[in-house]
Amino acid sequence: MTDQLQHQHRFYHPTSIFAGKQRAQQTIDLSSLIVVDGKVCWDLYIDGLVVSSDGNLLDALAVAIKVALSDTGIPKVNVSVSAASDEEPEVDVSDEEFLQFDTSGVPVIITLTKVGRHYIVDATSEEESQMSSAVSVSVNRHGQICGLTKRGGAGLDPGVIFDMISVAKHVSQQFISLLDSEIAAAEAEEEAQ
Repeated sequence: MTDQLQHQHRFYHPTSIFAGKQRAQQTIDLSSLIVVDGKVCWDLYIDGLVVSSDGNLLDALAVAIKVALSDTGIPKVNVSVSAASDEEPEVDVSDEEFLQFDTSGVPVIITLTKVGRHYIVDATSEEESQMSSAVSVSVNRHGQICGLTKRGGAGLDPGVIFDMISVAKHVSQQFISLLDSEIAAAEAEEEAQ
């Protein structure tokens, strides 16, 4: 159980999903957090409080993170660097100007629950109680797999896993389009106020 939890933690750690190690996989531009290279940067923490759950908790948390980041502003910072490079720079944080995160690369997580010979997307907790296994696939807007994890005691044939990945990729593209339009509508409504 501990190894499974540790594996899931590594998979869902922000550096693996939201800020991949290679620039091509990066979903959040980490350079936007840098104020003075090598000296001052913003720390970004994401806390999620689960009040209730009826299944697919990881999927819901991934969506919540994407939406929260789309509405997160980083205060604009002016820095006065002193002549001595070893001194701390003087930082002036704006109360009025903010930079927005580009969340277009943030993936969604699609969990497919295997019950018998069928896969269920967005399974309820009752449906999950009947599962033999479940596969959670993190997919970005380009259809690239950013991560994958399996839970449940039953093993899966590689063909079944590839089929589940294919379904997750298809569903994710529809879901990302819907999510993008909802985020854009909320932003437009906010600007109109």
